[in-house]
Amino acid sequence: MWMIFPLVFLAGFVDSIAGGGGLISLPAYMAVGLPAHMALGTNKFSSVVGTGISTVRFVRNGFIQWDAAIYSFIGALLGSTAGSRIAVYVDERILTYFILAAVPFIALFLILKKDFGASDKSLPPARMAVYAALVGLVVGAYDGFFGPGTGTFLILAFTALLGLEMLTACGNAKAVNLASNIAAALTFILSGNVNFRIGIPCALCGVLGNYIGSGLAIKNGTKLVRPMMLAVIALLLIKILWDLLK
Repeated sequence: MWMIFPLVFLAGFVDSIAGGGGLISLPAYMAVGLPAHMALGTNKFSSVVGTGISTVRFVRNGFIQWDAAIYSFIGALLGSTAGSRIAVYVDERILTYFILAAVPFIALFLILKKDFGASDKSLPPARMAVYAALVGLVVGAYDGFFGPGTGTFLILAFTALLGLEMLTACGNAKAVNLASNIAAALTFILSGNVNFRIGIPCALCGVLGNYIGSGLAIKNGTKLVRPMMLAVIALLLIKILWDLLK
């Protein structure tokens, strides 16, 4: 079981910088024999504390725009609820094919647009509120329906649509993720789908990964976040292809 600890540390490290930590941690929990729902619940439980640590570090360093984060959180709650309900009726492969087609274009955009997220171009308050709510709604629906890479897509959306500087986009993404993770973790705890014997030490590993990762992101800025986002996008592409070919 010890093999899971460095993987959860790595997941926290990656997630604090570019999102997508669940692409590493969730398979790790399943690899040690946890059933799918128990793996999901334990993953949410252990990630809450680590996400909270990285959120606090971004907040303390001024890398968050609260208005955008609050509107996005409200939109995400509505979107996630709708997405999870749609998932009952729609074949997941439809969205899988869409993401499979979109991911290479996202990667190409990040590679070619060198100044992406380099400066803050914040919108007027009214437009920012609408765009932030739409980001939360759409990405929240994606999270409820499918899920992998949600944090990464939040960072991209905050940067591309709201004009936020990359680190502020990371801080906002962490805040929205933290709120949704708390709600999900409580649901899993109440339904008995958290293995605390594994989850508590993994939470400590996640805290360490998030603390180190968020510190490096704050110190190095876009030059670290951009390549890490490309790595997460590549990992997401590999996961989707693997799921389709199994």
